[in-house]
Amino acid sequence: MHTLPWTDVLLRLVVATALGGLVGIERERLDRAAGLRTHILVAIASCLVMIVSAFGFADALATDGTVSLDPSRVAAQVVSGIGFLGAGVIIFRKNTVRGLTTAASIWAVAGIGLAAGGGLFAGAAIGTGLILVVQAGIRPLERRLFSRPQEHRLELRVQRGAKRLLAVEQVIAARGIELRGLRLRP
Repeated sequence: MHTLPWTDVLLRLVVATALGGLVGIERERLDRAAGLRTHILVAIASCLVMIVSAFGFADALATDGTVSLDPSRVAAQVVSGIGFLGAGVIIFRKNTVRGLTTAASIWAVAGIGLAAGGGLFAGAAIGTGLILVVQAGIRPLERRLFSRPQEHRLELRVQRGAKRLLAVEQVIAARGIELRGLRLRP
């Protein structure tokens, strides 16, 4: 019967927290739906699930070791279950899908947490590094290779008066900018 000392549990959870946090910082920097806290929570939770999966059923083992457990079964449920959380950040609006990379990063952070929970610290750290390279480093390359029209929002604070608003609209039209919507708030 193998149990995990609390110091090992602490180390695994701290590694998962730190590595999930690194990915979350990058997502937070870009103001994505799932940011720092979400990624840390997913990494910690999946780490805990992995620890429970691998070491939480010691009392189910017979003293002669006849019952063997497969920790990958619980880990597999994390991998499939995390899809529900990822699906929550995917938005379809105006023929555009948003949130796929955030959903993928949540799924990837679950893998980081599982690796840390399984004691595979090098794999968790390397995976974190690669995820950060992909998320932060490939964006400039994408912008150069695949230019897409982007929607921009502009917020103006204008003193009341119909002529002022009309002047703003005329400048926008003169520049050839398509105005899709205008929201006025007092």
